[in-house]
Amino acid sequence: MASLQVHSLRAQDMLQGVDLAQPAYSKAELTRADVEAALQHRENGRNVDLSQKSLNGLDLSGLDLRGVDFRAARMNKTSLAGARLDGAILDQAWLIEADLTGASLKGAHAFASQMQRMKADGADFAQARLAGDLTGASARNANFSGADLSADMKNQSMGLMRAVLRSAVLEGARFRNANLASADLRFARAAGADFSDANLEGADAAGADLTGANWTGAKTEGLDLDSAQIDALAGAALAGAQNMDRARMK
Repeated sequence: MASLQVHSLRAQDMLQGVDLAQPAYSKAELTRADVEAALQHRENGRNVDLSQKSLNGLDLSGLDLRGVDFRAARMNKTSLAGARLDGAILDQAWLIEADLTGASLKGAHAFASQMQRMKADGADFAQARLAGDLTGASARNANFSGADLSADMKNQSMGLMRAVLRSAVLEGARFRNANLASADLRFARAAGADFSDANLEGADAAGADLTGANWTGAKTEGLDLDSAQIDALAGAALAGAQNMDRARMK
């Protein structure tokens, strides 16, 4: 665990030295019409490539963006509400304060993505791979069933890559069968979340609100619950967790 902590100090810190006010991160080089035209002219069997494009602030809500390559694209404050992003590639994409309310991202791949303060209430991340920074994001009633939010232990050239849900709003979110091993859930607001059959081994949920959560069949060995709020009756399901004596029972 000590090595994880050392790596995590430098992991996912892409914001250091980045000026988000510069045009690449605050302006758009394409319009919604340009994106719609690209989608209409998809070649047979080939996906649309919008990698490394600046799409900041655009209204792309409701579009069918399934399978689109957004690798390293900048979409800060972009509206993707209700859009279909199933199977989309969002590796190293910038989605700071983007709006994905009600969007579908089934099977999407987001590695080293910047999603701080993103709005994703009611979004569907089922079977997605999420190893990005969602600090302060809102994902009330979102679906993460079968998603992989775990740490990537094989490729650590960029530091420890994992889902960072620090201070995220996850009330009522569904994490059934999700992999949250070594994920960062510190201070998350996850009251009423469903963690049934999820893997939370080695995850850090210090200070999180986990009241009313469903732990049926969850793997909680090494889950850090220091100062976390949990139900008094959840003790049996959390037998393998760490710092249970420091948790706040409700």
